[in-house]
Amino acid sequence: MSKQIAIRDAYGEALLELGKKNEKIVALEADVGASTKSILFGEVFPDRYFNVGISEFNMVAMAAGFAQEGFIPFVNTFAVFMTTRASDPIQSLIAYDKLNVKMAGTYAGLSDSYDGASHQAITDIAFVRSIPNMTVISVSDAVETKKAVEAIAEYDGPVYLRLSRAPAPVIFDENYDFQIGKGVELRTGKDVAIIATGTILHNALKAAELLEEEGIEATVINIHTIKPIDEEIIINAARLTGAVLTVEEHSIYGGLGSAVAEVLSQNYPTPVDFVGATTFAESGDYDELLEKYGYGARTIADKAKQLINRK
Repeated sequence: MSKQIAIRDAYGEALLELGKKNEKIVALEADVGASTKSILFGEVFPDRYFNVGISEFNMVAMAAGFAQEGFIPFVNTFAVFMTTRASDPIQSLIAYDKLNVKMAGTYAGLSDSYDGASHQAITDIAFVRSIPNMTVISVSDAVETKKAVEAIAEYDGPVYLRLSRAPAPVIFDENYDFQIGKGVELRTGKDVAIIATGTILHNALKAAELLEEEGIEATVINIHTIKPIDEEIIINAARLTGAVLTVEEHSIYGGLGSAVAEVLSQNYPTPVDFVGATTFAESGDYDELLEKYGYGARTIADKAKQLINRK
């Protein structure tokens, strides 16, 4: 995991390659194309690229129209604005009619660190996960990003794709088999299961290494698809370890942690704890914010040890 690639760069390149393969792909942008990297698509396919200005509501509504005409629109803006300013058409136009629209919410979590809480997205998963007919995907590295873009383009239906701004260690290689709705077990251990989503996955893996130094064996699972969630892999991890810790760069309310707790409460009640946001953050260096607000590897490892004591 030494090499780091910015998720937004990987997304922009993947969208461009997709556009070369499929002329039905169109991209819509809310005047942040240089930030979301959808501009890479726009520079090559200007006739299929639409910058609607700072009007997220209208952008998503336009995407519904494109989908009705047989196009595959990729809608691009910051995650926090996608899921607040465009919440109405996401629910009433796209999800209600199961339209084939792909919403790429970039700068998720705390990754837009220096712009502060107004631009950081810690509630987006909770919103889209609650909407019927919506598929929700949160990617962890550049390889998974490219694989996810290809997969959701083939999938018929509305998708919310959660993307980080920040560089992230590359965890997977090009042989990685990405399947919508299927979790991925990266480590197997009998003492505790750490279930993570998004780029914070690399800190979950570091936490498992710290625990191993103390003789604690941790299972680590990547849940890239928050909805529909892979119930089988979650239940099996709970059976093996008897303790489940979720890790997400999102509020602990309504995100991955809530989804995992719902699965276990209905199928295999297990002690569960959560690493995630409980308050808004501030402006600052991204890595420093992650440490301050409890996303660091050491904090994850310590929470895992506390959870083991509850078994």
